[in-house]
Amino acid sequence: MTRSSNGGAPTRLLVSLPSRRIHLILPLLIVVLLSAAVSLRAAQPRPGEPYALIFGTVWGPDDRPIYGAKVKIRRADQKKAKWELISNHTGEFAQRVPAGKADYFVWIDAKDLKGLKSSDGKQLEPGTEVTVSIANDERQDIGLHLK
Repeated sequence: MTRSSNGGAPTRLLVSLPSRRIHLILPLLIVVLLSAAVSLRAAQPRPGEPYALIFGTVWGPDDRPIYGAKVKIRRADQKKAKWELISNHTGEFAQRVPAGKADYFVWIDAKDLKGLKSSDGKQLEPGTEVTVSIANDERQDIGLHLK
């Protein structure tokens, strides 16, 4: 409580309490964010643990590197991409994957190439999917060639 400026009786400060909806939404939001964080951590090797590296370059039909191509990677035994990367200014990308024997598919979808053009102005098209075989904690270099 505070005293009014005229020296009279104390006045009460009103504190606005959040609405009931925020009380219901906030715990749900926290659960969603925590589950997303846990799934992202599960997809990446933990610090200090061995890992393998898939390193690649995206090439255009004129053998120049392509910037901004969305590269997708999935394990051979899964249906959906586990990782999505964007090639950098030199056309390169890199993804850490868990060490150990596994096959991975690396590709670029046609729908992800909209707006990307070759140096002669033609719309780029995806090339063939690349299979990467990992045996242990190693680096595998690949090239993705667009048409």
